[in-house]
Amino acid sequence: MTTEFPQWWSQWREAEGVTVFHVDLAPDADREVNALTLLDDQERIRADRFIAIGARRHFALCRAALRVILAERLDCQNDQLAFGHGEHGKPFALVNGRRVKAGFNVSHSGRHGLIATAAHLRLGVDVEERVPGRDLDGIGSMVFGPTERRLLAQAGGPQELCLFYRIWSLKEALIKAAGTGIFLNPSGFEVPERMLNGARSGKFRYPHGSSGSWRLIDLGEDRFAAAVAYGLSEACRN
Repeated sequence: MTTEFPQWWSQWREAEGVTVFHVDLAPDADREVNALTLLDDQERIRADRFIAIGARRHFALCRAALRVILAERLDCQNDQLAFGHGEHGKPFALVNGRRVKAGFNVSHSGRHGLIATAAHLRLGVDVEERVPGRDLDGIGSMVFGPTERRLLAQAGGPQELCLFYRIWSLKEALIKAAGTGIFLNPSGFEVPERMLNGARSGKFRYPHGSSGSWRLIDLGEDRFAAAVAYGLSEACRN
C-alpha cells in the first residue's frame, strides 16, 4: 500500500530482526487531515474523543502510519485491515476479520513516535523525550528497583536525567512486550545489570520466570531515550 501524499514516518533502525520506524509528530495541519483519511470510522471516533489536541494528533499520525506499514507488510489494502485487543488491551492485527501473525508495537512522546515491527508476536517499543524538571526521585521510587534507585542517586546533573529515562524506556519496552500493562509492577524487576552498566543489549528474565526469556535493546540517541524488547520464545502468545 502506498499513500498519495508525503509521509511523516520513515524507517529508522534495524535491530536483530526488528524494524523500527520513526514518526514525526510535530504539529502539521495537512498531515493530520491526511492521517484521518487513512483511519476507519471507529478510529476517527476515537480520535475525536481526545480532549488534548496533542494527544489527538499523536494518535492519528501514529495509527495512520501503522496502517500503511502493516498493509504493506501483510500485502493487503487499508480497508481490509483492522485491529483487535488482547485481554490486557494490547492490539493485534486483523485482515478481512481474521487475526494474522504480525508483531508490532507503538510508542510516542513529545514530537517523536516509534513503530516496531517483527516476526515476534511478543514485541514492545518505548520512546521517552527527556523532560527536565520532573521529580526523578519520586517517580523512581515507584517504578525502579533498589539497584536502579541507587545508581540514579549516585548520578548527578545531566547524567541523572539521561539514566532515569534510559532505565524507564527499557522497563517500559519490557512491560509492553509482555502485554500485561498495569498488572506488571515495574518496581518488581530490574534491568539486566550489564545494561545498567552501559551495555546496549542484553537478555532478560522476569523474577517469577513464567514468561520465558526476552531480548532487550537500548535504542536511545540524542533526541530521546528508546528501547525495544521481544520474546525469545513464542510459547506465550499475546
